Amino acid sequence: MRITVIGRGSVGGGLARLWAAAGHEVTGLGKDGGSAEGSDVVVVAVPGAAIAGALAGVSGIAGQPVIDATNVYGARDERFASNAEQIKSITGSPVAKSFNVNFASEYPRISEQEIPPGNLVAADEGARDAAERLNRDAGYEPVYVGDLRFARMMEDMAPLVIAVAGELGPYFYRFAPSR
Repeated sequence: MRITVIGRGSVGGGLARLWAAAGHEVTGLGKDGGSAEGSDVVVVAVPGAAIAGALAGVSGIAGQPVIDATNVYGARDERFASNAEQIKSITGSPVAKSFNVNFASEYPRISEQEIPPGNLVAADEGARDAAERLNRDAGYEPVYVGDLRFARMMEDMAPLVIAVAGELGPYFYRFAPSR
């Protein structure tokens, strides 16, 4: 896949490295923006408050599947039900929410896990396949939770994930059916 990652920080840069190692063609865009033309999927990995500015500097994104890996720290733009809905309103693209409720610091350790860790995915149908494939290619087992109505719940989950880390340190999680 041809992937454009908007954001070169811990999340964006870390995911770009995982996907490049899995054989994908990855282009990283930073504050200078650039073109996402010809990408199969675009990943937004910037602070939630920076979404509009980051997307304003990127061309060639309209209609392409987008994965929202953002979180909310501080004030949220209440005009939108979630960051994913804000991204969808700007791009006109099908959007998936994923990679926001795990620890980027642990990306180098994913492959060491005996069982792939889980990663939640809420998605429009047009972005679900790409989100699930890129989860697997990063070493995660995607856990589909439903459409974008669930994106806000995933964003609101981040403080809980951080609270648990206060006790455990950075961790992986896994959801599995009982047998």
